[in-house]
Amino acid sequence: MNNKRIGVIGGSGLYEIPGIEKLERKRIRTPFGAPSDEFDICELDGRELVFLPRHGRNHHIMPLEINARANIWAMKKLGVEWIISASAVGSLKKEIHPTDIVLIDQFVDRTKKSQEATFFGNGVVAHITFARPICTELSRVLYEAGQDIGYGARIHWGGTYVNIEGPAFSTKAESNLYRSWNMDVIGMTNLIEAKLAREAEICYASMAMVTDYDCWIDEGADAGDVNVEMILKNLKMNVDAARGIIAAAVSRIPEVRECECKDALKSAIITPLHLVPELTLDKLEPIVGKYYKK
Repeated sequence: MNNKRIGVIGGSGLYEIPGIEKLERKRIRTPFGAPSDEFDICELDGRELVFLPRHGRNHHIMPLEINARANIWAMKKLGVEWIISASAVGSLKKEIHPTDIVLIDQFVDRTKKSQEATFFGNGVVAHITFARPICTELSRVLYEAGQDIGYGARIHWGGTYVNIEGPAFSTKAESNLYRSWNMDVIGMTNLIEAKLAREAEICYASMAMVTDYDCWIDEGADAGDVNVEMILKNLKMNVDAARGIIAAAVSRIPEVRECECKDALKSAIITPLHLVPELTLDKLEPIVGKYYKK
């Protein structure tokens, strides 16, 4: 068994993969509060996967309420080195159709949650490099897996995700503004996860599952305002595809990482060890332990 675990964050339906074996369910306490739910540790193709429902198993947590710091801290504590994120998004381009999957490579932040998008503060300062916010190597594994199992025509390699807070969907004016910026998809959850994963030196890739055209289309069969009924209908098809891609990708994820994600904090931490409060060091031990040796 490879003890370098693969994390999956998304809806509970993602776990229903043929051949997967559930090993245990763990509740993790973190210094940042409670994660979204308990973590399911499973085995597939000789690898251990750690699943977490982003909105809770009963989908009772709004995007604004997701405790991403607790979620990513717990993943790190559980030995996760890769995170595959699956989440619903709206399309801002005609050529990106509902039920397509976009492998995100860039983000634009439209939230007001910058303090929740970092583990640092309270006596320690770090500035990660975030020019390329997604692990290209992990995205490539997902793309190739999708091609091999027959979902290639539905997968877009690269795309910019504009992250709004929600929980309301966009106004038409906002939707058209983001289109004028050449954004590709719109969602409410992934940017903060990506930032925290980079600080935790975890490889992170985002499968953005397109459920709708937001609200910008005025003509044709796809015209109309986005609503929950529309999203749930298309999301079911997205989840079927995502399960297949994850199942095909697991055995392809390398056992030894060569990407820059694994050393993201190497030149990012500024504060000298002797100036960092003991309480902060204890809190961040899973994140900074290899750099701050007591």
